Amino acid sequence: MTTPTSGGAPDEYWRRPDASPERPTGAPAGPAASPPARGSGYAGPPATTPPPAGWRPPVHLRPPPPRRLPPQDMAEIDAAEQRAQQLTYGVGTVAAVVLVILVCVLCSRLVF
Repeated sequence: MTTPTSGGAPDEYWRRPDASPERPTGAPAGPAASPPARGSGYAGPPATTPPPAGWRPPVHLRPPPPRRLPPQDMAEIDAAEQRAQQLTYGVGTVAAVVLVILVCVLCSRLVF
């Protein structure tokens, strides 16, 4: 993408060009409105027609309304989160102690 070099308004780059004699003001823009390229043999997409008024199948079953969720006990949720955090810290501490002992044993093998 290039930016305009003129000192006009900042949104000048995004404005539509002026109407030209090649394309009337009321003509739709886009590839469907332009004539096909020479030698391409492609005339563009076919014209679409709107679907008939009753084209959708009838709906016989209506889903039930959503159920109400049970109330939440926020104090119990906070307590469960604290217990989970303590367990995580405990497992992490045990793993760190085992790794430190393992590193000490391996280093003592290299030294002695």
